[in-house]
Amino acid sequence: MSFAWRLRKKVLKRWARNAFFPHFRITLLRWCGFTIGDEVYIADDLIIVEELADRNNLTIGDRVSIAPRVTLVTSSHPNDSKIRGFAPVARGPIVIEPDAWLGAGCVILPGVRIGRGAVVGANSVVSSDVPPLHVVVGQPARTVRELQPGEDWQ
Repeated sequence: MSFAWRLRKKVLKRWARNAFFPHFRITLLRWCGFTIGDEVYIADDLIIVEELADRNNLTIGDRVSIAPRVTLVTSSHPNDSKIRGFAPVARGPIVIEPDAWLGAGCVILPGVRIGRGAVVGANSVVSSDVPPLHVVVGQPARTVRELQPGEDWQ
């Protein structure tokens, strides 16, 4: 991947983090190559940890609500540490299905899918998939309840 693309992505992500208008934040993130649905709300200070050369590593569905200071990690490794040769490296796309809600300060780790209508509690660490309509909390996140939608839920 070109240096220019990586630099562009780095700058756009930095601007998006604290963009004054939430709609502008979403536009900047789309320009980074992330797939973001309609009627999405992303609060201040969203951190996306990734390899800048990656593409198609983040999908956010329609009507998703992301609270302040959420961290989405699509790639994690020990950089130049001497343990790099034998330490676990985690890398995988994150998919957040429509109508999900991510609480303040939660961390979503690589390769996780958040199901439709799921709720992730504040400061939770999600290391595995969350089924649709489940409420998860904790470190690591565990299901505490399953939501019962009304008749109008499709």
